[in-house]
Amino acid sequence: MIQCEKTKEVNDMNVAICCLSAKYIHASLAPWCLYTSLKEKYPEINATVIESTINKELSETADGILATSPDVISFTCYIWNFEKTLKLCEMIREKSDSKIILGGPEVSYRAKDVLSNHQYVDYIVSGEGEEIFPELIYKLYNSSDISDIPSLSYRDGDEIIYHPEKEHEGTPPSPYCEEFFQNLKGRISYIETSRGCPYRCAFCLSGRGSKLRFFDINQVKSDIIRLSNSGTKTIKFVDRTFNASESRANEIISFILDNYGENIPENICFHFEIAGDILKKSTLELLKKAPDGLFQLEIGMQSFNEDTLKAINRKTNTDKLIENIKLLKSFGNMHIHIDLIVGLTGEDFESFKRSFNTGYNLKADMLQMGFLKLLHGSDMREQPDKFPCEFRQEPPYEVTSTPWLTNEEITALKNCEDALDRLYNSGRFLMSLDYLISECKMSPFDVFFGFGNMINGCKMTLSQYAEHFYSYFKEYSDPVLLQEHLLCDLLCCSSSLQIPDSLRPKHPLYRQARHRLADGSSDKIKVAVLPSLNKIIEINQSKPKSFNGRYPYKFHSIDIIKAPAE
Repeated sequence: MIQCEKTKEVNDMNVAICCLSAKYIHASLAPWCLYTSLKEKYPEINATVIESTINKELSETADGILATSPDVISFTCYIWNFEKTLKLCEMIREKSDSKIILGGPEVSYRAKDVLSNHQYVDYIVSGEGEEIFPELIYKLYNSSDISDIPSLSYRDGDEIIYHPEKEHEGTPPSPYCEEFFQNLKGRISYIETSRGCPYRCAFCLSGRGSKLRFFDINQVKSDIIRLSNSGTKTIKFVDRTFNASESRANEIISFILDNYGENIPENICFHFEIAGDILKKSTLELLKKAPDGLFQLEIGMQSFNEDTLKAINRKTNTDKLIENIKLLKSFGNMHIHIDLIVGLTGEDFESFKRSFNTGYNLKADMLQMGFLKLLHGSDMREQPDKFPCEFRQEPPYEVTSTPWLTNEEITALKNCEDALDRLYNSGRFLMSLDYLISECKMSPFDVFFGFGNMINGCKMTLSQYAEHFYSYFKEYSDPVLLQEHLLCDLLCCSSSLQIPDSLRPKHPLYRQARHRLADGSSDKIKVAVLPSLNKIIEINQSKPKSFNGRYPYKFHSIDIIKAPAE
């Protein structure tokens, strides 16, 4: 039996519920889930949520936590914050005898290891914490036996007691209490309407543990309205497969559409992670009706290699996936984000190149190149014979080589990723890329791979990057046409950029074009004469950028400057 070292009245307890986010803009959801669960069951307990970031000085974060005089401190652990969280816990232990509890996906499947190697950690809660955490707090401070609490691991002398994760049911309490909204302050917020996943991909944890279950739909709708009116601009659904149920997805999307402009402000954006190949006609028809920018869709493809998808237990109809992404893009009203993963089973360099070109040619607004991470608890980590690869032993456990990809190839693909983010995903070089790929017949992969490895990750200003882009690709294209496309890109993406003279020659007709198109306007109307394209571009930088990060623009025939003004 484990007893607390000191006896207290429940209302004397102070609990600090903490989490280190990657960035301040992201509002942590997990600590508020624990907070509302604790306060709902034991309202007399003094609890405080403390959100910080991995970029803040740990000593400052530690002082902030200890200023609440906590008897218990909990942390939610992910791959991006685990090492910093451990350092913070060690720092706290030097100054306090507060009990330290860890939870979250980074410790749920390695509780014994963490307890064995980090003596300042007292307890680990595996899996969902809303039910377990309040019971642990209550029993500790009533000197009660904790040995019957499921999903809990701890030390009993030299022995580590481990209880496997419990399967949960029902809808946990809503995290959106008054204190949550006081701390939100317009940041990106998250909403959870289900847990679990219908799939069990070998690299992922979402399909492990409790089966897929959906939360009470009335609570979901209430939470959507409250979040929408909180001052946040982006609400991200953390459901791993939002459209796992067609009818439920349709009900939520319809609810948002029906309330948009009334109970839901017009400046809100909702982000969903979906399985693209199982999108049904009814859902597509609803998405087509959405106002511009209301929805963002993230579609995980991972690979277009059928053998690879089968090997990692990923069930995907790639033909249907391609068809649906093209259809979604044709709507022109939402940001589409698609993912590929480097390092998957059976995917060699040439196979990944084909997957990349297929994904790029779908013209999504973002093509993310992720690198395989061997997460604790995933099949890929627990079955090395079936999924052989080398990976870094510290978080985020990224793959370094596989039987199909060498370390040198993965390093080169990292440079490709850097170029993809800076050229395409940034939205800054779209016209230039279209010119190179469509008119110069370069493959998408060769564009990013070649340029990325020439730059080799060097940091530089946008102006310098553009000059390097021009210098590199003029060998593969008509230099004048490339220059004109690049000038259009730079004017469309930035209102403050000082465009290099080498990329912005003064055309003799420029003054006439500006007088005709921007006479009497502010400097927010930008004009460029493009003689090789036989066009003039007009960019309106006084208007907001679209969801691809570019100012609205239109082309005119160059003949307009010769015609009399209307």
